[in-house]
Parts: sequence; C-alpha cells; structure tokens
Amino acid sequence: MNGKPSSDAELTATSAPTGIDLFWIPLGAGGNGFVRMNGRIYEAVTARLGRRQPLDLYHTALELHLPEGRFIIENAWPSPDGNTALRGVVVEGPVFGRWIARYRPFRYEVRCWREGVISDVHEAVGGPCRLTTDTERGRKLLDLVVHVPALVWGRDELGAGEMWNSNSVVSWLLDRGGFSADTIRPPAGGRAPGWDAGIVAARTANRHGTDC
Repeated sequence: MNGKPSSDAELTATSAPTGIDLFWIPLGAGGNGFVRMNGRIYEAVTARLGRRQPLDLYHTALELHLPEGRFIIENAWPSPDGNTALRGVVVEGPVFGRWIARYRPFRYEVRCWREGVISDVHEAVGGPCRLTTDTERGRKLLDLVVHVPALVWGRDELGAGEMWNSNSVVSWLLDRGGFSADTIRPPAGGRAPGWDAGIVAARTANRHGTDC
C-alpha cells in the first residue's frame, strides 16, 4: 500500500475485532465492462487535458466492525430496485439532474448495510486497509451516514473542481469523522475521482455547522 496517511489514520491491516476498514476497488471491477470502458475514456481525456499519464481509477467503500455488528458503507448507482430497506439505504440522491431523479435509474443510494456485502470487494487492491481500531470513532462514522449531502452525482455544485460521486461520499464521511481525508491516498499509480469534492463539502459543513 502506497501513500500512507498521517499517524491518526494509519492504513495497516489488522485483526482487531473493532475498527474501520477502507477498500480501494478498481473502477468497473466485478465484470462491469460499461463502467470500466467509460472510466478509461474519461481518464484518457482528463490526463490529456492535464498533460500527464493516465492513472488507474478507484472506487472506495468502508466496512465498520463494531460491537453492534458489521456495517457496509457504500455509494451505489443505479438503485437496482425499490426495496431500499433490504440494502440499508439511508440517503438517495439525483444523478445528472434533480428533475429526473424521480426515475430510479437516475438515483444513487448511500448504504449503511448491517451485515451487508460489497460485491467486488475481492478485487480490492491491498485488501482491507484498517484506518482505526477506535470503537467510538467507528460509532461516530455510523451516526454520520444519514447526514451525507444528497448532491447531484456527476456535477460540481460546490465548485470543488471535480464532480460529486461515490468517492466523495466516503471522503466526506472520513473528514467529518475526524480523519484527515486529504492525507489518505489511493495505491501508487492510481486516483479516486471525486475524493477532493467530498473533502470540500465536509469542510464547508464544518465551517457553517451544516450537513453541506
């Protein structure tokens, strides 16, 4: 694992019974060829505009191990069906535009899924990365999930310089939860689009005492 953060969020795997694990999952893992292809096109264009080499793209997810149980925190799109309670959905937001969010294919969901699954977790680079073994920090993160701002996926409503997406949700949670999310970086040669947008949203919320 490269790009380790500062000591308050040391990314090391551990067998401790409680804690927060972060997963770096290659974009389009799990056989989603459409997502993988579009990610490569997007990164090729972005790299060309930025005059740099293309990087590997990552999607992130969290797993909380607490005395109360194990919880998966992940942002997914599109919403597969209307049974959101089954997947522990706590927030739904619009994709591309608020006016079309009444149609399920244009909604994303933030899940806080007790004993849930991350379908492509077996492809995570480096396996689970333990951020902390502190139970209270884990509980704080769990309490924060319902407050994730339902910003428009694929838009930069905050002027952060990049669009809001699944990585934004994870970085927002970590930064609001007391971690220095800007010190947590993906594996060498990769990047997580949307990560910085989540940090901007979190720190704006901290300054103004709001969720966003």
